Amino acid sequence: DDLSLFLVCEHLPFTWILLWVLTDLSNKQTMAASGGGDSLKYMTGFGNEFQSEALPDALPKGQNNPQVCPYNLYAEQLSGSAFTAPRQSNVRSWLYRIQPSANHLPFQRADTGLLTNNWTANHPNPNQMRWKPFNIPKVDYKVDFVQGLASVCGAGDPCARHGLGVYVFCCNTSMVDMCFYSSDGDFLIVPQQGSLAITTEFGKMNVAPGEICVIQ
Repeated sequence: DDLSLFLVCEHLPFTWILLWVLTDLSNKQTMAASGGGDSLKYMTGFGNEFQSEALPDALPKGQNNPQVCPYNLYAEQLSGSAFTAPRQSNVRSWLYRIQPSANHLPFQRADTGLLTNNWTANHPNPNQMRWKPFNIPKVDYKVDFVQGLASVCGAGDPCARHGLGVYVFCCNTSMVDMCFYSSDGDFLIVPQQGSLAITTEFGKMNVAPGEICVIQ
């Protein structure tokens, strides 16, 4: 009862990802991102404008950045189109936080494991080859989302903010007091075994085998 998934990350500009992953090892019930079984309500449509709030009247009325936000929250614009864009093309995303995102402890270097973006380290080989199956972590060896991510192939360069990366991912435990951040990619996640409960800065998703998840 482990979880494995296939993940594609495409490096694109103006994209932010912050997510937590919880795993459902029993594969019988999809866990909610809060750790319980509460049901989620999804907002549908492509290119639409969405809004949601955790508390009643938490969103400002008629403006994005008032001098004093409801509940004394901090207004932060996460992304937006250029000010020269036509009005009908303007897009933006605002978040209202309990504390500003800059209020965090210093970052620490993490072990990259099997992750790499150096696609020129080995010479191209035209011979027929295949990958052996990736090892599924044993129950007594806990591996979370980040630790279980392994690079398979890719092209381009994250520094140029252009390219593509393909990964295989295996995990058997949830991310606790930890999050994953990417500033240069769209994520397509396809679970193979077990279910995922994913929390992003923009909301929560439950993803089961047979479903896909796209995080922009």
